[in-house]
Amino acid sequence: MSDLNARSRTMTAGVERTPNRAMLRAVGFTDQDFDKPIVGIASAGSDVTPCNVHLDDLADRARDGVRAGGGVPVRYNTFVVTDGEAMGHEGMKCSLVSREAIADTIELVTRGHQLDAILGVAGCDKTIPGTVMPMARLDVPSIFVYGGTILPGNYRGRDVDIISAFEAVGAFSAGRIDEEERHGIECAACPGPGACGGMYTANTMASAMEAIGMTLPGNASIPAVDDRKAAEVERAGRALMDAVRARRTPRQIMTHGAFENAMRVVMALGGSTNAVLHLLALAHEAEVPLSIDEFNGISDTTPTIADLKPAGRYVMRDLDRAGGVQAVMKLLLDAGLLHGDCLTVNGRTVAENLAGVRVELDGQDVIHPLTAPVKPTGPISVIKGNLAPEGAVLKSSGVTVRRHTGPARVFDEEESALRAILDGSIVAGDTVVIRYEGPRGGPGMREMLAPTSAIAGAGLIGDVALITDGRFSGGSHGIVVGHVAPEAQAGGPIAAVREGDAIIIDLDGKTIDVDLTQQEIEARLRESRPAERPIPYRRGVLAKYARLVSSASLGAITH
Repeated sequence: MSDLNARSRTMTAGVERTPNRAMLRAVGFTDQDFDKPIVGIASAGSDVTPCNVHLDDLADRARDGVRAGGGVPVRYNTFVVTDGEAMGHEGMKCSLVSREAIADTIELVTRGHQLDAILGVAGCDKTIPGTVMPMARLDVPSIFVYGGTILPGNYRGRDVDIISAFEAVGAFSAGRIDEEERHGIECAACPGPGACGGMYTANTMASAMEAIGMTLPGNASIPAVDDRKAAEVERAGRALMDAVRARRTPRQIMTHGAFENAMRVVMALGGSTNAVLHLLALAHEAEVPLSIDEFNGISDTTPTIADLKPAGRYVMRDLDRAGGVQAVMKLLLDAGLLHGDCLTVNGRTVAENLAGVRVELDGQDVIHPLTAPVKPTGPISVIKGNLAPEGAVLKSSGVTVRRHTGPARVFDEEESALRAILDGSIVAGDTVVIRYEGPRGGPGMREMLAPTSAIAGAGLIGDVALITDGRFSGGSHGIVVGHVAPEAQAGGPIAAVREGDAIIIDLDGKTIDVDLTQQEIEARLRESRPAERPIPYRRGVLAKYARLVSSASLGAITH
């Protein structure tokens, strides 16, 4: 197998590599192992979060699969900044930054030890794109395994999850629930291991990775605590060794057609707006030309056929019982909405993987037929106008309002906006503007789940719009517009908005405008000089990120 370990031989072969081999023997290598491909198993395992607490155990099962397939596994850890715990304070500035740091970590370990292949195990929002991006960057044989979704909690006979806990804050502050109910929801929301249960960012990105072909079929929907997950990760180790022998690499899989498949599945599932950011970044790593403007064509021609939270009724466990992501893909393929000829990591095409899938629509209403969808189009649109000339990302699921015009309520950071919502200062008809939270200005492009959940909890979800140059959790729903670009820190028009300005959001026309002339916007920007506003960090990782990061319209990449 020496031709299959050409990379690692530079670390292990020859008399001059005696010290290298000596160190590897200390971790279990034998003479025979130096002739085999060395596979890096990157685990995002961590005690910090339920999404990742079980991943090291899965990584150990992956090692068994790699060894059975003829490789030598070496496990190492990446890390996680979990959104649910970082949300609403300074910690959320670190979340998107962690995507880049995870990708760089895997690149450094793979290059530093000249590993022949990568098996990545991840479970939280940014760990998924952060794990797959270096696979595309390095283009060595790779496979991704999602750690799986959490099961729903139960409170007073109803399913609850982490978004229930966030919305309980707003409901309690508005007097709609009492302390006993708030505390009860808090205690029941997260019953064990796994990522947030609705079609939030983790499940969205896991589904996208299955659609793009970088996982084994069926990977995305299996719950974390299901015995099938441990068996699957072992199979993934074997499948990766097959890919090594076939010299099958990520860039053969991550074609433009594969990205279109991923976008299509995200829309059909009612997925998170973060998919726009992460798919753009992943395409950049794979050197696939993908523009933010392509999302609208996919959204407009893809019905939402899964009735999943946050706008719907069900969670990922329910989707799994109804046939999983494979069932959704089968319906899309049969309707001519997927590229069936795209290669996947197991060496078969999308169409070949789906050939034996049977979709049972009777007796369940989690997955709808395309002829009777949950919604005739996807939930995510890219909108533009004088407030967002490079584009912004709109999520309209869960609301029937098609046009919102309201006075701007302007805040220069998330915390003051949240206080205003919770103390009742925001009323029906308002448009909350949260700026200087973009990739550079935050820095780190914080998610606005706390404010959107407070709006929902206060019963204002269809009456108050929120726009930001930050971003949203997959759990956010309502009239929410994020990723406004250029951001305020870059001198974008959102920096020119003042209290009371009329803002018009047209969902059907895909436009977002402030009722000002271009001359008025430019005059205000000259007066306020937002690009000269000091970044609140002068050293450390956030300062470096602010200097390097690109616009959200390009995926907030750092190179």
